[in-house]
Amino acid sequence: MKQTSSWASFAGKLAVYEHASDVCQCPMTFAVYTPPQASQGPVPVLWYLSGLTCNWSNVMEKSGIQRAAAEHGLMVIAPDTSPRGDDVADDDAYDLGQGAGFYLTATQAPWSKHYRMDQYILDELTPLVAERFPADMRRQGITGHSMGGHGALTLHLKHADRFRSVSAFSPCSSPSEAPWGQKAFGAYLGDDREAWKAYDAEHLVRAQPSKATILIDTGNADPFLDEQLMPQRFIDACEAAGQSVESRLQPGYDHSYYFIASLIDQHVAHHAQVLKSVPGSRF
Repeated sequence: MKQTSSWASFAGKLAVYEHASDVCQCPMTFAVYTPPQASQGPVPVLWYLSGLTCNWSNVMEKSGIQRAAAEHGLMVIAPDTSPRGDDVADDDAYDLGQGAGFYLTATQAPWSKHYRMDQYILDELTPLVAERFPADMRRQGITGHSMGGHGALTLHLKHADRFRSVSAFSPCSSPSEAPWGQKAFGAYLGDDREAWKAYDAEHLVRAQPSKATILIDTGNADPFLDEQLMPQRFIDACEAAGQSVESRLQPGYDHSYYFIASLIDQHVAHHAQVLKSVPGSRF
C-alpha cells in the first residue's frame, strides 16, 4: 500500500492510498479521513460508498464530511466504485462497467474476473484498514449515495453485526425494479432474478430486517426519483418486515452533492449517536 496524496483537514488528515487488490485483481484506490481524536486512540469508522461515475474524491471534495467527522470523532473510509484499469472490463455507458460496480460480486463473464466490490470491502479493505489505521472496528457504520446508497443498505442488511449504523442519500433501494439495477444485475449476475435478490435491499429487508434505524434522505426534485429510486417500495417493505426506518423526502433538493452537503451533518450525527452507544466507546 502506498500513500499517493494527503492534506491536513479540520485538525485531522485526509489521505489517498493505492494498493494491489487480490480480490479485484487490479490496483485499487481509496481515501481515509482520520479525525484529530485518533491521536488519542482508535476511533469508530464510517464507510461512505459513492454512486455511479464517482470515486473517493466526490464525497471528500464536495460534501463537507470531514468537518462533521472531526466534530464527532469518526474515521471516514471512501473506497472506489469499481475496479479500474486497461485490463478491466468496461462499457461505453456510464451505468455499467468501470465506475459502476454496484457493490456486488459478478458471476458473468467478462465481469466476474474483477467486479467483486462487496468482497473487496468486506474481506480485503476492512482488514487492511484495521491493520494500518487507528480504527475501532467494533464500531462501524455505513452510508452512501445513489448506487452507493444501494450498497450501504445491502451491506448493512447482510452484515448488521458489522455495520451497526446505516444511512443513505437517494438510494436505488429496489434495483430489481429499476432500469439501472436491471441493466447492471443482468450483466453482472445473469438473467436469473432469484440471484438478484441477494443484492436488492427491498428483498433483503423483507427476509432479514435489522435492529438498526435506517435513515434515508431523498430530494423531491430528484430527476431519478420515480423511475430509478422508488423509495416508497423500500419504505413499504420495511413496514411489512418490522424494520425501523426514517425516510424523509426533502423539498426542493435534487440528486447532486449540493443535496448531500446540505444534510451530511445530520447523517454523520446519526451514525455517531449509534456508534457511541456500543459498549466500550470512548465518546
